[in-house]
Amino acid sequence: MKLSIGGSLKLAFRPWVEGLENVPAEGPAILASNHLSFSDSFFLPAVLDRKITFIAKQEYFTSPGVKGKLTAAFFKGVGQLPVDRSGARGAGEAAIKSGIEVLERGELFGIYPEGTRSPDGRLYRGKPGGLARVALATGAPVLPVAMIDTEKIQPPGKVMPKLMRPGIRIGKPLDFSRYHGMDGDRFILRSVTDEVMYEIMKLSGQEYVDIYATAAKRQIAEAAKKKAEEEKEAEKAAKAAGLDQPAEKRKRRRSE
Repeated sequence: MKLSIGGSLKLAFRPWVEGLENVPAEGPAILASNHLSFSDSFFLPAVLDRKITFIAKQEYFTSPGVKGKLTAAFFKGVGQLPVDRSGARGAGEAAIKSGIEVLERGELFGIYPEGTRSPDGRLYRGKPGGLARVALATGAPVLPVAMIDTEKIQPPGKVMPKLMRPGIRIGKPLDFSRYHGMDGDRFILRSVTDEVMYEIMKLSGQEYVDIYATAAKRQIAEAAKKKAEEEKEAEKAAKAAGLDQPAEKRKRRRSE
C-alpha cells in the first residue's frame, strides 16, 4: 500500500527533496519534523525508501465519512500507530514507549516536536517530553526535517488538496549520546529539544515563536471570539441607534 500511495503522491505533486542521503540505509533513526499540514504524514513517508512509523492520534483511525475511511486505510497500510490522547499524561507515555519499541527494532521513527500543527505557518517551541526522552533512551540519531509549503496544499479544514510542489529538507543527523542516561533531567530534555528545533528552523526558514503551538491556538481562538463579541455588540448598538437602516429612512425618522 505504501508503494501505491507513495507513487501516486510523487507523480501528482512531484515533491522535491534535499538531504535524502542523510537517512541511514539501515538501523534506527528519529526524523523530527516541523508540522504545517495534515499531509505532512503523507509526503515524508512517500519520499523515503524505508518505512517510517509515526505516532498518530486515534481520531485518524476512527473519523467518520469518506475522508475518515481513506485516512484510516492509509495510516494502517503504512503501519502508523494510533494513540488515545484523551488522557494527556497516559498518551505521552504510550507514545514514548511505542517510539522506543520502533527504534529497538532498528526502524525509523517520525515525530512532530511541536506536538500539533502550526496555526499560522510559523515554527513553535518543541515539547521536550517525547522527542528528547526517546532519543536519550535509545541513543538513536535525530534527523531534523523541514516540510516546505505543505500548508498551502491542504490548509486546515480543506478536504481537497491543491496541486503544487511541496518540498522536504532533511538535515544531517544529530548525536546526543553525550547525554545518555540523563533522560530524567528536564534541563537536558529542554536543551536537546531546542537544539533540534534550531536545526529545523534553519532548514525551513520559518519564523520561530518561543511559545507552544497549543498556546498559540488558544490565543488565536480567544482573539477570534473576542472580535466576534465586539462585532455583535457594535451591531446591537447600531441597531439601537437606527444606523442599520437606509439613510433615507433615518432621515424620515429624524424629521418625524
